[in-house]
Amino acid sequence: MTRPHTHPFIPYTPPRLPIEEGLARGRAFHDLLDGRRSVRWFSPDPVPREAIELAVQTANTAPSGAHQQPWRFVAIQDPELKRRIREAAEEEERRFYHERELPDWHAALARLETDATKEFLEVAPWLVVAFAQKQQDGKKTYYTNESAGIACGFLIAALHSMGLATLTHTPNPMTFLTDLLGRDGERPYILFPVGYPADDCEVPDLHRKPLAEALTFADGLA
Repeated sequence: MTRPHTHPFIPYTPPRLPIEEGLARGRAFHDLLDGRRSVRWFSPDPVPREAIELAVQTANTAPSGAHQQPWRFVAIQDPELKRRIREAAEEEERRFYHERELPDWHAALARLETDATKEFLEVAPWLVVAFAQKQQDGKKTYYTNESAGIACGFLIAALHSMGLATLTHTPNPMTFLTDLLGRDGERPYILFPVGYPADDCEVPDLHRKPLAEALTFADGLA
């Protein structure tokens, strides 16, 4: 079918997989990501720069509102800058854990046994900060949070596929990242430490929501 266009379009003809092959790929992808866990204990072993580049290239394939791709990833390897980020993050975290009256939130976090100490921000060989761009060239972006969130999900999947671990660290507020990294006009979205898990890494004994609780088929609903 030929459709009239006022902007450039190109054909999109991805291969249509046989059903069983497609399902096999889906199962393999699920099994891969089902082994992913958020990590707070990292090895200082180096991670090649190319791994970070590949992860961000993968994030760039994410869909976004009006294809504006309203994100910027800033990768940090410099030990002094990582130290300054840790100090600023821990300052905010101390306020969260010890000064702010948030009993329900604190209770929800209890089983993770987290606290204001964020040693991983210096131990992990890389920090990658995702910034959301509310504007580009002075013009508003659309579905900014949704778009940045999807891109970050792709980033996490890409890192895990390379045997790397990360954590979605979101101290609140995160404006110190705007100042330290010189990203005026962009909003810090997620701070990712990136590296290999430490040899003695442990994670909380958590279980994911079963499919029956995550999926509802709406057939027959009024």
